[in-house]
Amino acid sequence: MAEISHPPMEQHQDLEYCIDSNPPWPETVLLAFQNYILMLGSSAFIPALLVPAMGGTDGDKARVMQTLLFVAGIKTLVQALFGTRLPAVVGGSFAYVVPIAYIINDSSLQRISSDHERFIHTMRAIQGALIVASSIQIILGYSQVWGLFSRFFSPLGMAPVVGLLGLGMFQRGFPQLGNCIEIGLPMLLLVIGLTQYLKHVRPFKDVPIFERFPILICVSFVWIYAIILTASGAYRHKPPHTQHSCRTDQANLISTAPWFKFPYPLQWGPPTFSAGHSFAMMSAVLVSMVESTGAYLAASRLAIATPPPAYVLSRGIGWQGIGVLLDGLFGTGTGSTVLVENVGLLGLTRVGSRRVVQVSAGFMIFFSVLGKFGAVFASIPVPIYAALHCVLFGLVAAVGLSFLQFTNMNSMRNLMITGLSLFLGISIPQFFVQYWDARHYGLVHTNAGWFNAFLNTVFMSPATVGLIIAVFMDNTVEVERSKKDRGMPWWVKFRTFRGDNRNEEFYTLPFNLNRFFPPT
Repeated sequence: MAEISHPPMEQHQDLEYCIDSNPPWPETVLLAFQNYILMLGSSAFIPALLVPAMGGTDGDKARVMQTLLFVAGIKTLVQALFGTRLPAVVGGSFAYVVPIAYIINDSSLQRISSDHERFIHTMRAIQGALIVASSIQIILGYSQVWGLFSRFFSPLGMAPVVGLLGLGMFQRGFPQLGNCIEIGLPMLLLVIGLTQYLKHVRPFKDVPIFERFPILICVSFVWIYAIILTASGAYRHKPPHTQHSCRTDQANLISTAPWFKFPYPLQWGPPTFSAGHSFAMMSAVLVSMVESTGAYLAASRLAIATPPPAYVLSRGIGWQGIGVLLDGLFGTGTGSTVLVENVGLLGLTRVGSRRVVQVSAGFMIFFSVLGKFGAVFASIPVPIYAALHCVLFGLVAAVGLSFLQFTNMNSMRNLMITGLSLFLGISIPQFFVQYWDARHYGLVHTNAGWFNAFLNTVFMSPATVGLIIAVFMDNTVEVERSKKDRGMPWWVKFRTFRGDNRNEEFYTLPFNLNRFFPPT
């Protein structure tokens, strides 16, 4: 047999900047702004989905979006400095939608006749649930329990989990793009064309601008194209759904956003607490922990770093719990997780620099305070973001599957675990999703609403379902005979901080803080 020309590689070699190397400052600023533009998709979509159901106005929606951006900037900066230290953007999470919908439809809140009062009381109830639920993440992180649990992970077990982070987001890809095909499809083709076919074209001698700044270039052109279509009356007689997806003047964010507004804790009033709401919210916290763990692994691969050791992973989860606590105190209307699309952007631009993400956190905070400016960018039509998701989620899925290079894929055991976890990780959540809508309780429908929300949230998450199946089977089926096949000889040295010399380079805390918080 011919010699294998592509042996397994611990670190990607096809990137320009790793976690500790930094592009020149002009490039860094543009790359950071690109990260900011990308994360606006989730930051604008979640309030647009939840605030009207809570009884809020367009002004309330703009204020919630500002708060979400402001807190996301703080969380991203803290995570990059003191958490995992990976170039990961922390923002609003869709995993919290089901328990939040349960709170919104609470009969005691639905009885409030005034929409504004109902919005305020619902927001306070969500805040209270987030504050209580965050304690689970803080405890599991800082007690190192999550790190201990991560010892059951292996390349075989985590490949489907990271893969499903991307593949499980398919509803945010072409289905949303197809809502306005005349905007979404040109965006998709333009991104692929610039990053794959024109990436070696350099109008400016030293910078591959098409590969480095595809989002800034593509969004600018297609957004202007969408504005022209809107202004020319192309959607004047179209159905409301088409107008909502395609028009650039439908978000109503610019007119309602204040010029200057500084978000502050308890701005909606004192939180209210309910045991049922808190238990329901804990399910989303657990799901976001699983999804963030997979995202951290993908980010480490795309930043040319080693997989985060158990101690670093726990540290990151602990800080993420503090982030959820901030969500509850400020009133962002949802919890937080690592944004998968921004992880994919590391690979698309081939820049895994930590500094870029830290600067992007500054943009989040700056534009959240200057409301009108942030609202301008947040009015970008959803199909433009959906086109980006098609590329970026697919890239993250491929990064997850790349962990299989360290396993023996000629083993029927490994093929079974990988195939079953991938298939059921998509199939089971889709089964639960088709039975769920915001005014009912989904497939699990008992008299205990918090229990319904808990199970529906867990089983509507592809990454969580994939982790349950893959990690359980990987640790119960022919374990002793399959250590090499599972990829453990490569993986085991990354379990501890001192297991690999490179860990200290990538994950040591700044300002010599490791003296006070020695790694284990």
